[in-house]
Amino acid sequence: MPDPRAHPAPPLPAPSGPAPSGGVGIGRTAQVVTGLVLLVPAAVALLWSYVLPSVSTLAESFRRGSGLGGPTESAGGDNYAQVIERGFLGDLGHALLLALVPLLLALLVAPLLALAAQHAGRVPRLVTRALLALPLAAYAPLAVGVAWTMDRFEADRDAWTQAPTLTAVRAVALLTAGLVVAVGATVFLAALRRGPGGGRSGPAVLAVGGVLGLAVVAVTVQSWSLQWPVLGGREDQVAPLVRIVRESVARFQFGVGAAGNVLLLALLAVLGILAVVLLLVTRTRIAFTGWRDRPAGTPTGAPAGAPTGTPAGMPPGVPAGARNPVALGLLAVGLLAFLGVLAYVLAPWLRALTAGAALLPSGVSTGQVQVNTWLPPLIPAVVGVGVAALAGFGIGGLRPLGRASELLLLPFAPWLFVGDGPLAIAHFVRAREADQLSTFVGLIPPGWLCIPALVVFTLLFRGQRERWEAGGGFGSTMLLPALPMLAGAGLLSWLVGAQSWLWPQLVVADVRHAPATNLVLLRLAESFGDPEAMRGLVAQVLPLPMLLLFLAAFVALQLLYLDRLVIGAGPSTGDRAR
Repeated sequence: MPDPRAHPAPPLPAPSGPAPSGGVGIGRTAQVVTGLVLLVPAAVALLWSYVLPSVSTLAESFRRGSGLGGPTESAGGDNYAQVIERGFLGDLGHALLLALVPLLLALLVAPLLALAAQHAGRVPRLVTRALLALPLAAYAPLAVGVAWTMDRFEADRDAWTQAPTLTAVRAVALLTAGLVVAVGATVFLAALRRGPGGGRSGPAVLAVGGVLGLAVVAVTVQSWSLQWPVLGGREDQVAPLVRIVRESVARFQFGVGAAGNVLLLALLAVLGILAVVLLLVTRTRIAFTGWRDRPAGTPTGAPAGAPTGTPAGMPPGVPAGARNPVALGLLAVGLLAFLGVLAYVLAPWLRALTAGAALLPSGVSTGQVQVNTWLPPLIPAVVGVGVAALAGFGIGGLRPLGRASELLLLPFAPWLFVGDGPLAIAHFVRAREADQLSTFVGLIPPGWLCIPALVVFTLLFRGQRERWEAGGGFGSTMLLPALPMLAGAGLLSWLVGAQSWLWPQLVVADVRHAPATNLVLLRLAESFGDPEAMRGLVAQVLPLPMLLLFLAAFVALQLLYLDRLVIGAGPSTGDRAR
């Protein structure tokens, strides 16, 4: 028995000195310096690939001339007046009209499908994720669009003549439905899961929905592959980028084209800044729940079989792994509709994949075409995603500005949604001055930083920082959870770069250096209406072995990695502790 008269022992003294670096193992000063150093490659890539071309585009917009080294003169604001007079606002309105159905799919259909999958049980959710990988792996907008349009050419001839706008809206809705729903459902599935600390999923869903909606608008207003030659219609029914490129390249009015690009860049900058600000205000982050198959409601330190919390949106008391029969039925209906639309759109292209050998130009081999298609975009994909990962770790992992570290994303925000189109003419002029046209070097896409990947890596390392501070090892809390994201972002960037045909069309005139997309367009111009002449070349754009490679990779990522990510919003546990 303890002696009640004994005095209690005094508490142990607190450790001397603050520990601002938590459990990360390196001092605060080293974190600040290292974080800022890791941002330098991204800043250089931003300057070279985005800032300088934007500045040169702005300067060109006030000049009058060919833009190819000939004499120029000041144009004042005449180029902008001509852009407006030639229908820029009408083109913008047409593009926004085309975005209506994709917006509906992204903000209504995709979250409903994700909600049903989340409540239907683990196995239905994993089946859903596997099916969502199909349209991602089959991303070949030019090949799919040309094959589908030629297959429907006779059936839709009268529709294009009588109601071109409605037909264009229907065509874009069908051609983009699978991809939009797949991307939307994937991110909403992560937002609907509750992290180890529980909490509401509503703020994360709203943040994801807002960014996704802005992204759909941004992609549509600068779309190229689905505008020409896939979509028909009158001259006054084109996307802004189509008319801008025509003004610059076909008519050699680079000042007018630059003015249109400046207006487009301004709109995209506003959308990008809004998206980043939304992520900052909502304190959005991404967390990895662990390699073991643990329900989202299980605390990180709990064993896999421990009792779990209630899944997001389920009534109190329902176990995390329970199946909801109503959700399962709705999910089955949704997946059947999803697969039906996907099969209807992809069927003509899938038939072309089994066609005979392509009729290639003289002196050009299939291997040469595939090298020209896949090797050049691989280089900036590896560099751009790698640089983005380093910068994301510098911002989100090392946090050089403390709680305000995510403000370092703001200099990148204006170009978050900028693709290769708005800056293509500026890059083309640079390539021409460097004598890189119709060369392998010129065929390499000019974007050396993947800004969307930078934002994603920042959110991921921010979500993992708390576990690193709690004493987790760097490898288990930061490095290993980021490696699958690095591979997935790299593969996706590579695929998108290989399927983007505007840049190769501008810089390559020699068929020996032409990728498959250039050859498709060349044959399309020579023999439009002859499906037999096109099928072999369409199959070269995304051949069956590459399709199977991307499909296997994306299915593995969906099942083994993305299903273990949680998108959260609002103050984290670490924020509350501070």
